[in-house]
Amino acid sequence: MRYIIFTLLIFLFSFHLQAQETVLISKLEVLAKVKENNNTIKMSQQDVLMAKGDFDQTNAVVLPNIGVSHTGIATTNPLMAFGSKLNQGILTQNDFNPSLLNNPSQIVDYATRIELQQSLLNLDGIYQRKAAKSKWNATELQSERTQEYIDLEVDKAYMQLQLAYKTVEVLEKAKESSLDNRRIAENSFKQGYLQKSDVLAVEVRVTEIENQLQYAKSNIQNASNYLSVLMNDPDYPLLQPLDSLTISTSNISADNLSENRADIQAMVLASTAYQHMYKADKMSFLPRLNAFGTYELHDDEIFQGGTDGYLFGAELKWNLFESGNRFGKTKKSRAEFEKSKLELQQYKAESLVELNKAKRMLRDAKNNLELSMLALRQSKEALRIRTNRFEQGLEKTTDLLMAETQFSQKQLEYYTTIFNHNYALAYVQFLTKG
Repeated sequence: MRYIIFTLLIFLFSFHLQAQETVLISKLEVLAKVKENNNTIKMSQQDVLMAKGDFDQTNAVVLPNIGVSHTGIATTNPLMAFGSKLNQGILTQNDFNPSLLNNPSQIVDYATRIELQQSLLNLDGIYQRKAAKSKWNATELQSERTQEYIDLEVDKAYMQLQLAYKTVEVLEKAKESSLDNRRIAENSFKQGYLQKSDVLAVEVRVTEIENQLQYAKSNIQNASNYLSVLMNDPDYPLLQPLDSLTISTSNISADNLSENRADIQAMVLASTAYQHMYKADKMSFLPRLNAFGTYELHDDEIFQGGTDGYLFGAELKWNLFESGNRFGKTKKSRAEFEKSKLELQQYKAESLVELNKAKRMLRDAKNNLELSMLALRQSKEALRIRTNRFEQGLEKTTDLLMAETQFSQKQLEYYTTIFNHNYALAYVQFLTKG
């Protein structure tokens, strides 16, 4: 019963794959959709906006703070009542009567107040602004590198889809050959030239290819789904590449690690940001000079301004000691700056090792490509000879099946080697971008 259910599920899944509409797509179309819709790229763009937001917050160092308020009070407090009358310009000689000063009647005052604060000298704020700018630029470069990495992922995923279709193509041809061999074997068995075990061996080969073909079709669906994830396509269609898997002949523009690579430049700017933060913490020991000013309107009626007045001035403030807080903060920022320089040095070293590894991988892939191409030709010729001899009854069934299996394997190995070569080439190009 379980076997029947399992067989039915496989049949329904196969029917679904066959019934699902195939969408033809080129790599350029994939790249365009990924650039527009990919979530990873969108998140990196939001990181840039966040860093820009941090930088914009430092505008307080160069731009003034301006605030407007309107308040209304009613008071019998002697001091407040006298001051409110004074602000409204309604003070008279009678108001200096001690009894009225000590026990004033209720007075209402509406005040409109405009306040301005402007930093004139804030050295630690200036370096904090420089640090925020460096962080913003570093995030932009990191976003650019993320785009380049996603392009590499698209190359890989598209080639995986091409390889999946090539695998299905190879196995379908192998299935046709195995079915022809089964027909020949059955005829030879009827004529008494072959034993039943030979026919069963051919049947086993047909079943093996059918199983491999089923897995290969599933891999097409898997590769299509991954491309859909990269394109952020919620429909998950069955994709088919417009072009076939062929050997890439692109040239490598550079052979060495470039200091201008986006991620390395991002690390340099991140270290610069830490350096500016360290300088900002050192500058916090110096005084700050700020200008301030207010303009006020007073009246006993709301939103009116019977009298006005202004005040402006400057403040030189020097906080000499903060319980050792600034000393500890400066030590920490210096350690973070020194650590960032070590991280940059380590990142360059690891990137160089990765590049050398990728170049060796590309060189090995090129050698393997030549060997697999030669092995494919040899296995094809061996299969042709054994097939002709088998049709004439001069070849053993096991030898034919072995040659057929070897030819299919060499075909799959050849296309896998093309994939490995093309990806190694794309990876080296990714690592040498400047």
